[in-house]
Amino acid sequence: MNRKQLVKDVAGRSGLSQEQVDTVLTGLADAVTASVTQGNKVMLPGFVSFERVERSARSGRNPQTGEAMEIPAQHAVKVSAGKALRVAVREAR
Repeated sequence: MNRKQLVKDVAGRSGLSQEQVDTVLTGLADAVTASVTQGNKVMLPGFVSFERVERSARSGRNPQTGEAMEIPAQHAVKVSAGKALRVAVREAR
């Protein structure tokens, strides 16, 4: 499902216009991005959580040349499905 399809589906389920839903999704993405960037965990209980994690420096290989290289430490985003979402997906047939 792409963004346009998601907006249409949510609008149909909520009774809001597609423009309103699109604005809300943009605001949600902006709010989550700002909070996670600052190091805060964002949780929508039962659905999903987002948090910033630290990745330490490590050695790796360039997949094209096979040459050894150092990968610097960096921040990454960890996205975890909530329990209700996991159960729903597990039980879907």
